[in-house]
Amino acid sequence: MEQWMMDEVQEDRAVLVGLHASVFTPEEDASWETLDELEALLETAGGECVAKMLQTRNAPDAHTFIGEGKTQELVQLARDNDATLIVFDNELSPSQMRVLEEATGRPVLDRSALILDIFAQRARTGEGKLQVELAQYQYILPRLTGMGKSMSRLGGGIGTRGPGETKLETDRRHIRSRIDRLRRDLESVRKVRAVQRRQRKKAELPLVAIVGYTNAGKSTLLNTLTDAGIEANDRLFDTLDPTTRKLRISDTQEVLLSDTVGFIRKLPHHLVSAFKATLEELSYADLLLHVVDISREDWREQVETVDKVIRQLGAEQIPQLLVCNKADLCENPDLIPGGENVVAISAKQGRGMDELLAAMEQALGRGKHKVRLCIPYAEGYLLDVIHKEAAVFSTEYGETGTILDIECDDKLYGQLRQYEVAGDA
Repeated sequence: MEQWMMDEVQEDRAVLVGLHASVFTPEEDASWETLDELEALLETAGGECVAKMLQTRNAPDAHTFIGEGKTQELVQLARDNDATLIVFDNELSPSQMRVLEEATGRPVLDRSALILDIFAQRARTGEGKLQVELAQYQYILPRLTGMGKSMSRLGGGIGTRGPGETKLETDRRHIRSRIDRLRRDLESVRKVRAVQRRQRKKAELPLVAIVGYTNAGKSTLLNTLTDAGIEANDRLFDTLDPTTRKLRISDTQEVLLSDTVGFIRKLPHHLVSAFKATLEELSYADLLLHVVDISREDWREQVETVDKVIRQLGAEQIPQLLVCNKADLCENPDLIPGGENVVAISAKQGRGMDELLAAMEQALGRGKHKVRLCIPYAEGYLLDVIHKEAAVFSTEYGETGTILDIECDDKLYGQLRQYEVAGDA
């Protein structure tokens, strides 16, 4: 797919606009806080915020969304600040977008379009590009009439258009055809992931998925624990394509640790749908590490946003650890929550990693058992299993068998407990 909608954003000076309305749900509403987040998104896309405007109404205006008077104020604000772009924090209808573009004489985008542009810039793998393209087409299709741009059908010719078929209808047919093809390609990706999951289960390696709000420090944590070498920058949606690495969390336990795309407030539903091939990995995880930037005042709202997406994916029953990252930047350490399933860390400084690994092992139900065993010589084949899957501290040779002091997990202990002997055996 050709570069979509915002090639010029790197040079754009934007006015950010939001509408706070009593009829809106929290996901639809705008506030100064969400406008600040929109500014961070704009900077990630390569643009610059030159002004912000927040309108308050009982309900959006059907024609201009923010009302005629506020629209004229927006026109003047854009002119005074030499703006080249208008970005709304709310979702606009195609007709509202067209009216606002005609009134301001500038391109108008909504939050969804801005996020999609960032995703298009960030996608690196073939799978990521497929998912972004699907989300873009799903966004474009219902807005085709009001976008002012046509999506040309590729490779047309005699016999490709029916009698009286308009260009718009041809565009719609092309887009629907492409959406169907992308869905088939992503279904193939899901099948490959299913094979990988079966292979992982055969290897009996638990999957631990890192989830969290965008820019909470997920990639930094993966780098600190596994030396994954992922580029981790202080910007939203810096990582789109998941990365999985092996991690030994104790002498007796190894896991697969997987990073995921970050979540955000008002994440477009078609993005969640398009990224299902990636996000559905969460529903197969054995443990979720919910990373939160504890230095932010709104961290609780961010936690709820992530929990909502986890529920949408049907992964709410999976055990979670709340990983309070950037604890070193928290002005009041007393506000950091405590509890059995909470760990305070600084991924960038490498602090709290031992506590996190211990909490992961405990949450996975792989408790440690320090035992002394006497393995009969006739069953010496068990020694290979023990040396492979347990930590062996000492080995002696007795009259009836090999005596070992080991530390092992629940599963191996269940297999070997019949050979357990007293410490002075």
